[in-house]
Amino acid sequence: MEKPLTILRVSLYHPTLGPSAFASVPPRLQHDTSPLLLGRGPDAHLQLQLPHLSRRHLSLEPYLEKGSAMLAFCLKALSRKGCVWVNGLTLRYLEQITLSTINRLSFSGIQMLVRVEEGTSLEAFVCYFHVSPSPLIYRPEAEETDEWEGISQEQPPLGSGQQTSGCLGFLHSPSQTWDSPPQPRPGGGTEIQLQREPPDSTLC
Repeated sequence: MEKPLTILRVSLYHPTLGPSAFASVPPRLQHDTSPLLLGRGPDAHLQLQLPHLSRRHLSLEPYLEKGSAMLAFCLKALSRKGCVWVNGLTLRYLEQITLSTINRLSFSGIQMLVRVEEGTSLEAFVCYFHVSPSPLIYRPEAEETDEWEGISQEQPPLGSGQQTSGCLGFLHSPSQTWDSPPQPRPGGGTEIQLQREPPDSTLC
C-alpha cells in the first residue's frame, strides 16, 4: 500500500502585481526529498520572474528528525542581496529555520503562508498552491492604539534566536535551528491569524 505524502498547502499574495505575479506557478508540484529551490533561475523548481528575486532565493529542505518517522522541513535563505522574513525572524544568506505547522513568509514583495500536513511517505512530498485575493500578513497603519502597542510587545526580539548556516541534508536533523511559531494573541481568535510584517525598510 502506498504511503500518503506530506502535503504543503501554500498560499501566495503580491500586493502590487496581484495574481499575475504567480502565472507560472502550477496548482500542484510533487517533489522528491532533495531541496526544492525557489527563484527566477532556470534551475529553480518553482520559477518566479519578479523584480528583486535572486536566481536562487530560497530552498525548502526536507529531513528526518531523530526518533521521528515523518518528514520535517527547513527553510534556507540563498540570496546574497535579499533576505527572507519567517515567523518574525529575518533570515540572511545561508541562515535557516525549521518550519512549524503554520508559517508566514515575506520576501521580494511576496507574502506566503505555508501549512504542513504530515504524511508517512519518506520518498516525496507535494505542494498545493493557491493565489490569495487578500493579504496574508497584516501591515499595521501609522495610527495605533495603546492596546495594540501593548499586544505588539509580546513578539520576541529578532535577536533572541540563533540561526545556523550551511547545507542541511536529508535524513540529518538541523542543529541549533530556531523555531518560532506565531503566538496566539490575548482573547483568542481564529486558527489562522494575520501576523505583522515589518516595513520594507527594516526587512533587510
